[in-house]
Amino acid sequence: MADATQGGAVPSAYNNTGGTLPDWLNKGDNAWQMTAATLVGMQSVPGLVILYGSVVKKKWAINSAFMAFYAFAAVLICWVIWAYKMSFGEKLIPIWGKAGTVWGYKTMQAQAMLPSTQTADVPMATPFYPLATMIYFQFVFAAICLILLAGALLGRMNFIAWMVFVPLWLTFSYSIGAFALWGGGCLFQWGVIDYSGGYVIHLSAGVGGFTAAFWVGPRLTKDRERFPPNNILLMLAGAGLLWLGWAGFNGGDPYAANIDSSIAVINTNICAAMSLLVWTVLDVIFFGKPSVIGAVQGMITGLVVITPAAGVVQGWASMIMGIVAGSIPWYTMMVFHKRSWVLKQVDDTLGVFHTHAVAGFLGGILTGLFAEPTLANYFVARLDEQGSFYGGHVGGRQFAKQLVGALFIIGWNIAVTSIILNIIRLVIPLRMSEEDLITGDDAVHGEEAYALWGDGEKFDITKHGSSEYDDTQHGLSNNGLTVGQAAPAPAVDL
Repeated sequence: MADATQGGAVPSAYNNTGGTLPDWLNKGDNAWQMTAATLVGMQSVPGLVILYGSVVKKKWAINSAFMAFYAFAAVLICWVIWAYKMSFGEKLIPIWGKAGTVWGYKTMQAQAMLPSTQTADVPMATPFYPLATMIYFQFVFAAICLILLAGALLGRMNFIAWMVFVPLWLTFSYSIGAFALWGGGCLFQWGVIDYSGGYVIHLSAGVGGFTAAFWVGPRLTKDRERFPPNNILLMLAGAGLLWLGWAGFNGGDPYAANIDSSIAVINTNICAAMSLLVWTVLDVIFFGKPSVIGAVQGMITGLVVITPAAGVVQGWASMIMGIVAGSIPWYTMMVFHKRSWVLKQVDDTLGVFHTHAVAGFLGGILTGLFAEPTLANYFVARLDEQGSFYGGHVGGRQFAKQLVGALFIIGWNIAVTSIILNIIRLVIPLRMSEEDLITGDDAVHGEEAYALWGDGEKFDITKHGSSEYDDTQHGLSNNGLTVGQAAPAPAVDL
């Protein structure tokens, strides 16, 4: 290939003399924002797809992974047709934006702007890259919120009902929280701090998931009693993608490759590491053994707790938040849950109430304590806000704002999730049939995660054995039929 710079010519991508590039485009910011978005996308696909498919019982591996895979695709289509503008467009009401499409090339190549984010203290947010980048970045957040919510419903929700639930919940729940706190709505204008989704993503997913679990109903009793992961090593691979992907989750929310982005990334890792260690130590102290599943739970709670505060707190504060993240959710999950009659009535499969609702609430409240004034001014819509730790009536005011913001998200998600599911159940059963619940993936999807028969699958001598199969040796009864007879052997639930 000829040297593009021969004769003093400079490739057009590196200059703007021909007017081909807009003056507002910052290539570094654009590159980082797309990278951050892709990191968050990889938290879902393949991260949570792998984690969900491996942390559940073998018979639910396909169904659990597919719930995440489907949600990722469905959210994107809804996002570009109507939901992006409902979350980040022009204001319709104080908590909701006007619906509209964002798929035209002129729209996508224009400079990104969030038209409702202007306040009395700060101008409208106008990052230095195309709107297409912002659409992509915000999409992966919307998608992971639904996927996290799914963690409460694994092992029994009717997949068709899930297919309907995803676009409805995105429209009437997620878009409300996103606009109110990020897109320029009333809580944003008031100065509630949710740096990267402690409320919009995690509190919403945790409360929505717990509420949905109540309406969908529980797993089979034997599944609730024994639900071992089918592949713990693969679960760790998914957890690793989730952890490292959080660099994009929190590092991308300043909407630029700037100083605050770097602070957010290091704070995120400090809090996650501390929370993992605290959770593991508590497991050793009270149960005598360190649990790798417990360590993953601690990692997740640490990542969730720091999310609303990542770019507005100091490093020592992120460490304190890690201690809180590894201890209070540990207590609510390992002790309080087992003593609470109310919590025990709801079958929250992966405990998203503890890892996302409790942790997200804690993170938001702790932000009201530890938000550092200078860092807060980099990000918050109202200037001169600060956490209570820094004293004065301003700090107390911020704590109160954080509490109000949390209560709004909790109340809205309980109400809207309940309404959506009660409407769906009028036409589609929310829970699978008892027969499908016994069998699992093979009944629901006609597919199995592993080429092995076992948990949940019906034993069929013609499929799993031969005429030489020894029933007695393996503890199976053929009810008097000779192995190899024309009459099919009865199914044995394994």
